[in-house]
Amino acid sequence: MAAPAIVLLSGGLDSATALAFARQDGFEPFALSFRYGQRHHVELDRAKLVAAAAGVTRHVIADIDLRVFGGSALTDAMDVPKHDSAADLGSGIPITYVPARNTIFLSFALAFAETVGASDIYIGVNALDYSGYPDCRPEYIAAYETMARLATKAGVEGQQLTIHAPLMYLTKAQIITEGTAMGVDYSITSSCYDPSEDGDACGHCDSCLLRLKGFEEAGLSDPIRYSV
Repeated sequence: MAAPAIVLLSGGLDSATALAFARQDGFEPFALSFRYGQRHHVELDRAKLVAAAAGVTRHVIADIDLRVFGGSALTDAMDVPKHDSAADLGSGIPITYVPARNTIFLSFALAFAETVGASDIYIGVNALDYSGYPDCRPEYIAAYETMARLATKAGVEGQQLTIHAPLMYLTKAQIITEGTAMGVDYSITSSCYDPSEDGDACGHCDSCLLRLKGFEEAGLSDPIRYSV
């Protein structure tokens, strides 16, 4: 029987590809998603579809409410920034950054891993074509992995947790090319930060623009619907 691995699954392009990598690496995936007060909650419906398509053993959706803190355009009453092209994206940390989100998510993944006996966690972070979030950097993942090995019963007893970030050094085009080769169905994913009520992507937020740029550079058409 394959060893279990926890996969953080948002329902977006990157996490769906990370799930495919976990499968390709021979793990039995247990998916973990979050209902955290995000305005783009349609991603949870897509996460369910992605998990089902990948034959995930167990898919947990954890409820936490980061709206109590706010501080992000994804969880607070502020507009999601929109641009005309990916070339317009700034170099600073955008207001779509959710404070400490990946630290919170990885902590839940760590607890889930201990309960199912998993030594491996997959996360779809990327340090090339991304929005500049500090918790997507390789040094952050390495530091968290060190902490996780110190902070758990499993770690103390010699079970060394590994955090896999298979997309870390891939461009968005490379991610899409790799995922397509592994059979990822991107038509059931959602990356938009500000989708319409029926789930159509806006086409102008940071995430949409990076996604569209990736598909264009990969020489493929994005199969999801856009409202523009």
